Amino acid sequence: MWLTSSSIGRKFVMALTGICLVLFVTFHVLMNSVALLWPAAYNSICEFLGANWYALVASIGLAVLFIIHIIYAVWLTVQNRAARGSDRYAVTSRPPQVEWSSKNMLVLGFVVVAFLIVHLIQFWAKMQLTEILSEGNPAAFTEIDGAAAAPAFGTLFLQEAFSCIWTPIIYIVGFIALWFHMTHGFWSMLHSVGWDNNHWLPRLKCIANWWTSIVVLLFVAQAVLFTVQANNKFFLNDPALQDQYAEYWGEQAEETLTEFNTTFANAVKDAKDQATFATAQQNFINQYGQQFIDRINVIDKARETMCPDAVSDPLNQAKGLKEQLEMYMQQNSNN
Repeated sequence: MWLTSSSIGRKFVMALTGICLVLFVTFHVLMNSVALLWPAAYNSICEFLGANWYALVASIGLAVLFIIHIIYAVWLTVQNRAARGSDRYAVTSRPPQVEWSSKNMLVLGFVVVAFLIVHLIQFWAKMQLTEILSEGNPAAFTEIDGAAAAPAFGTLFLQEAFSCIWTPIIYIVGFIALWFHMTHGFWSMLHSVGWDNNHWLPRLKCIANWWTSIVVLLFVAQAVLFTVQANNKFFLNDPALQDQYAEYWGEQAEETLTEFNTTFANAVKDAKDQATFATAQQNFINQYGQQFIDRINVIDKARETMCPDAVSDPLNQAKGLKEQLEMYMQQNSNN
């Protein structure tokens, strides 16, 4: 197959996967802009792009593109070095920044990959991956300030990541490496397909440099602004975000109350008198009481941390149920 057996085919695959990844990077920077302009809408986008089938397909597709891009990059580099030896950089039309990035692509590649790993650990692993593994159980969510953080709330992970002073430094270094990589990649793609004449190459290279520079500058500006917001606790104190957090945890509280009432009703449905009802009630609380207390504790802690001023009947009712269960279990232990 010519895509793997010929140098032109391999360069075409590199160009195609590179274009797809550049489009994703452009989408990503626009999505981050939503987090600055309308944080609550950013959380809605994160929820839409959670562990849904279409988001999982897209994530797998991006991973495959990235892996193919790396494999073909290494393949072509080894091939070119073997074929051209010390003359592998002998190209007369290469602009200065491409000359430098060409000679340092291996280092730039390591920097970009390291940055990507940090980014995946800080966000993807705590959002989409956690949503898959936790199966909706809040006790399995990542904790922020000791409270469970729902995977759909990207703003909470911005708060956690950019509260660390090293995050913006790592990100800015990664963005600079990405700029060199993208500008070199665009030039290399045009050169590979023969668009290296004096008429089109300067125009296309100018467009690519502007595009890349705007995307990277936006990323850098976002990293700086996210750091300022995180250190001011914006993502925890913003009223619109608190309402969003309260709505989610209110739904969790309502589900817990419904499950408690249903389970309790099934446990005592066969009681024929007060004595058998009391026995069934005690057995139920002995068996399930601590389980419901633990679940409500997770919800209550999230409320105290993320939306302490929220007015929510389900949250209040869940807290009241927890107090009743604790009091009942304490009485039983004293008897």
